[in-house]
Amino acid sequence: QVQLVESGGGLMQAGGSLRLSCAASGGIFSINAMGWYRQAPGKQRELVATITSRGSTNYADSVKGRFTISRDNAKNTVYLQMNSLKLEDTAVYYCNLDATELLPGGTHRLLELWGQGTLVTVSS
Repeated sequence: QVQLVESGGGLMQAGGSLRLSCAASGGIFSINAMGWYRQAPGKQRELVATITSRGSTNYADSVKGRFTISRDNAKNTVYLQMNSLKLEDTAVYYCNLDATELLPGGTHRLLELWGQGTLVTVSS
């Protein structure tokens, strides 16, 4: 069974930095893309950044130039380096996995999985 484990959230002052990590484990055949989304109180979940298996990245305009997404393919782990944090970055951050899962018997299926979420709080 594929699982995602997130870490790295916490409390930080505005202007500071945090790094989030998300490790995927289990019966993964291949990873197509991984990404980070966030949901602030009273708002809908929104895309923060994604990275494909080939390393192509996509960022929300609100984080461009401040956040960097990267991945370690050998560890099936994606990172989000968040610099110059702003109050409006406060949210629960969710890891997203778009992968192909290896099933018993050697078959495969497409899989999309969400992490449990990690809270990032930016204070003034």
